[in-house]
Amino acid sequence: MTEGYVHQFESFGCADGPGSRFIVFLSGCPLRCKFCHNPDTWDMAKGKKYSPEAVLNEALSCKSYWGKKGGITVSGGEPLMQLDFLVEFFTLAKEKGINTCIDTSGAPFTREGEWFAKFQKLMEVTDLLLMDIKHVDEDEHVKLTGQSGKNIVDMFRYLDETGKPIWIRHVLTPGITDNDEYLERTRDFIRTLHNVLRVEVLPYHGLGAMKYKDLGIDYVLKDTESPAAERVANAKSILECEKYDGWKN
Repeated sequence: MTEGYVHQFESFGCADGPGSRFIVFLSGCPLRCKFCHNPDTWDMAKGKKYSPEAVLNEALSCKSYWGKKGGITVSGGEPLMQLDFLVEFFTLAKEKGINTCIDTSGAPFTREGEWFAKFQKLMEVTDLLLMDIKHVDEDEHVKLTGQSGKNIVDMFRYLDETGKPIWIRHVLTPGITDNDEYLERTRDFIRTLHNVLRVEVLPYHGLGAMKYKDLGIDYVLKDTESPAAERVANAKSILECEKYDGWKN
């Protein structure tokens, strides 16, 4: 029996896909983003094991609150590290007519081998993906996350090729991504895609700093402040957020 390593559940999420969502936070992530506010999700082994059926039952207890557009979002950590669990879980969810969404960095993506075959099966039972653009510049992406972003770009391309709907999120961090040149390059990349339903700017915050302290991990952005309101507005303008109107039925 396939089991997933689950960090926690959130019963009523309103910012992680259309409508009201039941959110499953899976454990395990290959990236070490400097602005990550959930370092407690990095270690997969620290998650609690659940079967797909057990997680679905947890979600169904909240179904009456979802409305017409709500459903289930799987976040993390990085959900794509647990493909077997996701395929089984979303297959069960779709049998119940539930809207399914994945919040992912795309970090594990490859078009090769068994992983890609499983990913293709997963896409058959996935309605929407929320994807981060961590940093548009490859060298800066490595500095920010600890890994290359080339395969993540390829995942964007693949989802565009297959017409899978996505929402794009971009964390605006002073000194890292809050730079007009980088924002314009990010906009130009987004313009090449045809499957984007929403673009969101997420202002950096340091609310996860205490988690780093509790885990004994140095928080390198501890002296970084949240971007000013005018910089957030500037980023939204450059990224043309108003062009994208969210979920389309």
